[in-house]
Amino acid sequence: MANTVNYAEVWQPELLEVIRQNTLCTPFITGSVRWLDAKTFHFTQMNVGGYKNHDRQGGWNRGSFSQVDVPFTVAHDRDIEFLVDKADVDESNAAASIRNISRTFTQTQASPEMDALFFSKVAAAANAQAGYHSATARADYTRANVYSKLKAMISAGKLRRYKAKGALVVYLASELMDLLEQSTDFTRSIDVTRIADGGEGIETRVTDIDGVPVMEVIDDETFYDAFNFAAAAGGFEPAAGAHKLNAVVASPLTVKVVPKISSIYYFNPGAHTAGDGYLYQNRALSDVFVFPNGKDNKIDSVYADADTAAVTV
Repeated sequence: MANTVNYAEVWQPELLEVIRQNTLCTPFITGSVRWLDAKTFHFTQMNVGGYKNHDRQGGWNRGSFSQVDVPFTVAHDRDIEFLVDKADVDESNAAASIRNISRTFTQTQASPEMDALFFSKVAAAANAQAGYHSATARADYTRANVYSKLKAMISAGKLRRYKAKGALVVYLASELMDLLEQSTDFTRSIDVTRIADGGEGIETRVTDIDGVPVMEVIDDETFYDAFNFAAAAGGFEPAAGAHKLNAVVASPLTVKVVPKISSIYYFNPGAHTAGDGYLYQNRALSDVFVFPNGKDNKIDSVYADADTAAVTV
C-alpha cells in the first residue's frame, strides 16, 4: 500500500508564507492559547474597587473584587477535499499537482475566508457597543473629509488608549484609500522609486495616521459586516442585509484570531477508498474573539464604519 503523507508538515513553511502574504488579519493571529477541553479556552475577567477616603482616627476601608471565568469556544469548523483521478495525473508530477491545489486553495479560499471572518466578527463586536460604530454612505466620503473622518474613528471612545500604546490597526476600503491619498487636509512626501524595467514609479500611498497603520483592503469581497458561510456553492458570500465596510479599527492586544486545528492531508491512490486517484483533504477549526479590557470588562478596542446601503443577495 502506498504511504500516506501529511503535506502540512512537508510544505508547512511554504504554506504559512502564502497565508502571511495574502491574509490581512495576520497581526491578530495567536498561537498562545491554553486549551482546557476540546474546543474551549477560558479568559478571566476581574473587577476591583477603588480608593476611599482614609480616616485618620484609624481603620481601613474594605474594598471588593469580583472574578469571573468566561469560556470562549472556537466554532468556525470548515473542511474540504479534492480527488485527482489517477488518469489525469501521472505519478511523476502528483506532488506538484497536490502542491498547486494546496497553494491555489490557500490563496483563493482559505486566506480570504479568514479575513472575511475577522472583519465580520470585529464589525459585529463594534456594532454592539455604543459609540464604536457608524454608518456612512460611501458616496459621502470625499478627499476633503476622509482624513478627518478617520481621525475621529481612531479617537472614538477609549481607542486613544490603544493608539497611545501603538496598538491599533486601521483597515480601509480601497476606494477610500484613493481619496485619502488625495486628501487636502495634510501634506505628504512624494518618493520616486525604480522599478524592474528601468522606468520610474511615484509612491504617494498613505501608510499611517498619527502612528496608526492604515491597511488597504483591495479584495472588497471580504470587507462586509456579515457573511453567510453556508453558501450552496461552498466558500462564503455576504449575508442578506449585510453592509459593505468602509473602515475597521482593531487592536491586536484584545482582538485575536485563534486557530485550533489546521489539518492538511494527502493520500496516494490505494491509501483511501474515495476513488482511484490522489486525495487532498483540508480542515480548519478557528475563530475570532474580541476580548474586553482588563479594567471594567468592556469592549473598547474596535470600531467599524459601514456603508448605509444593505446588500441584496
